[in-house]
Amino acid sequence: MAKIQQFSAQDIKVEKIEPLYHGFFKMVKYAFRHRLYAGGWSKIIEREIFERGHAIAVLLYDPDLAEFVMIEQIRIGALATSDQPWLLEIVAGIIEEGEEAEDVCKREAFEEAGVHISHLHKALSYLASPGGTTERLHIYVAKVDASQAQGVHGLATESEDILVHRVPEQQALNWINQGKIDNAASLIALQWFAMNKQQLLQQWQ
Repeated sequence: MAKIQQFSAQDIKVEKIEPLYHGFFKMVKYAFRHRLYAGGWSKIIEREIFERGHAIAVLLYDPDLAEFVMIEQIRIGALATSDQPWLLEIVAGIIEEGEEAEDVCKREAFEEAGVHISHLHKALSYLASPGGTTERLHIYVAKVDASQAQGVHGLATESEDILVHRVPEQQALNWINQGKIDNAASLIALQWFAMNKQQLLQQWQ
């Protein structure tokens, strides 16, 4: 049986990191070499990489009402492939320097959905698109009182215009199959929930 993942970060030599752009996000160019499966080292490879920091996304669930609290907002990156670029999402936010991921979950839940959360549980983390960005997303699930979720939220300073939805559990899962939810963090969080619901609820008890 072939050895899985025989290389590590020690098998990459970064020759140069060149800043290309620094605005709301950053773009840099990496020049690097890496070990080859056949032996030896690759030639120098150059790749432009999008750096936006790392982020959290938190799925808000009310076990008493069997509802998720989700949000809807415009995403300009969806315009090229969607007739409806107002996406149904879970609460999310960027982890700023010096912040703890759990604190960001609580802050973003209030800023984007106007709710307070408890029983925060780390589900998993994943790389958003490692061929083009360094971003890693940390997925959480939290308990919420869905009866308190309503209205429009978001920070005016960040041009946010966020509509809150209470979504029955089964409806949200059906929306996955219907393609109504089509952003990675929300899909991954909901699928994780479906796989781990009973264990999660036992921990919450």
